[in-house]
Amino acid sequence: MTTLTLRASRRCYNALNPLHSAFYFAPEHDDELAALGLERGSMAYFAGRAAPLGAVGAGTVTATFYNFHPDLVARHIPRAWHAASPRAVLEARLRITDAYLRRLLGPEAIASRQLTEAAELALRATEACGRPGRPLYSANADLPVPDAPHLALWHAATLLREHRGDGHLIALAEAELDGLEALVTHTATGKGFTRYFSQATRGWSAQEWSAAEDRLRERGLLDAEGELTDHGVELRRTIEADTDRLGFAPYRHLGAEYAERLTELVSPFTKAVLAANALPVKHMGK
Repeated sequence: MTTLTLRASRRCYNALNPLHSAFYFAPEHDDELAALGLERGSMAYFAGRAAPLGAVGAGTVTATFYNFHPDLVARHIPRAWHAASPRAVLEARLRITDAYLRRLLGPEAIASRQLTEAAELALRATEACGRPGRPLYSANADLPVPDAPHLALWHAATLLREHRGDGHLIALAEAELDGLEALVTHTATGKGFTRYFSQATRGWSAQEWSAAEDRLRERGLLDAEGELTDHGVELRRTIEADTDRLGFAPYRHLGAEYAERLTELVSPFTKAVLAANALPVKHMGK
């Protein structure tokens, strides 16, 4: 029997995640949520992702989203809930997902046996997701599984994304990185969003970014040019390894054969998403 590795589990996660993440960048996202009375941009994003938590305050969103400026969150939450209830936003999420997946994947893929099988396997993986210390996962796990296979697949991908994301925050806290420091070090790896895009979407000023860089230099994590030192590279490697370990349970539950099968099934769907430029890859890297 083949043993599932952490690398294989991350590969499976990476194959699934674009199907979830494209939700936030789809034009249907802001169109649907604006129709409810929410402001496009940050307010729509915060409400769309936080709705499973209920009508929570800015503190909860700041804590669970981690790397957004508290002032940016407080500008929109809880004001968003006066424009649209969490229930209305949750209903809109399914309309958004139905629309963008149909548009990106096409009717043949939506109706395919492969998509139905992928949804079944992804949902099976979520059976092993733990709730303790996982607020965004747990809130989404309380929602009913949609009947339509493409919506069920998105629901499962969302559960797996938020489960891994909650674990990632545990790893960041263990590394003693605050939200901005986590963002700065991730940008310095060249694998995250650019500094400009991160500042613009997360609400941090150039002065706050520079101050975070100074704190990281004091810890020996950044050099004078803002690049990761050897210590910084090792810390980011440890964070990613801890994230893999904390997010391993659902893929271990699937087993190596079915994790590989799920990766194989969803890869063509993910390729279609990426080919359609449905994710802001132009803003990735330094």
